[in-house]
Amino acid sequence: MPLKRIAALAALVLALTACTGNTPQNTGGGNQGGVKVANDEPGKKVVIGFSAPAADHGWMAAITNAAKAEAGKYSDVELRVVEGTNDVNLQISQVETFINDKVDAIVLLPFDGAALTPVALKAMKAGITVINVDRQFDSPFAARSTVLGDNHGMGVSAGNYICERLKGKTDAVVAEIAGIDSLPLTQDRSKGFAEALASCGLKVANRVAAEFTVESGEKAAANLLQAARKIDAIWNHDDDQGVGVTAAIKNSGRSEFFMVGGAGSANVMREIKADNGPHKATVIYPSTQGADGIRLARLAVQGKSLGDLVEVEVPREVQLYAPVVTKDNVDRYLPSAFES
Repeated sequence: MPLKRIAALAALVLALTACTGNTPQNTGGGNQGGVKVANDEPGKKVVIGFSAPAADHGWMAAITNAAKAEAGKYSDVELRVVEGTNDVNLQISQVETFINDKVDAIVLLPFDGAALTPVALKAMKAGITVINVDRQFDSPFAARSTVLGDNHGMGVSAGNYICERLKGKTDAVVAEIAGIDSLPLTQDRSKGFAEALASCGLKVANRVAAEFTVESGEKAAANLLQAARKIDAIWNHDDDQGVGVTAAIKNSGRSEFFMVGGAGSANVMREIKADNGPHKATVIYPSTQGADGIRLARLAVQGKSLGDLVEVEVPREVQLYAPVVTKDNVDRYLPSAFES
């Protein structure tokens, strides 16, 4: 085929692609790398109600702030945010109000997934799209989609990192500072951690539980340090309680061990980057879940899909990855980290 004809055909293909908008940056959903994509184009107005527990620590505050910021990107989204609460009955009444107001969607991070299941079912039966965030409902019919972190995966990631750093040291002493032991999420994290350690011949030698607060973290860590005279590595489940854990370590004057954090706070990441404290890594538990919930709610109500998938509907469940942040990759994760 003559070169001139090939060039003409190539130009025609490019022209048709431009007319139909089928360029790579226009096929996806969401704002990728600052490039406007098809799903970002204004569509049907979507009124979204948002409810989450009280922002009594950094991660939870970041969930709500990220949801507000995400909604603010879209001219077709009206977000109605109620005050965060740890009162189950109050949160139920908040959802009842959303139902009575006939919102299009509800993005709900329940204080207690089981307790909020009946009212979420009521919302779904009323034709309202419910997006469940972080803490799952008891019934799969209570939400159109669920956005989850990976608690078991957090434990696995933390354990694998510690295995790698302690490679060949079969007599290493590994300690664990958990969160609230009665919560399934804490149980899942500990289970994954134990499984990962077992894969390299290690186990948790000393374990204490805290309550996801600075005060409880300091108290639990002080008790741990008194009980264990030698430690090689510590995994702390939560970077918010880790502020207290770090204070206890500083007060003890001990420095023979390294620590892995959990959730991925900005202050821990800055310590990792500076390499001047016990933290050598942290495992991400994404505080973007609320924002992802807002985006999924908008897409579901407007009948859109996730652009990078072939499926024409948004998925039933999205589970986010639990990567390990170290000095080598911290710059990638620091901009989206939350402040403890």
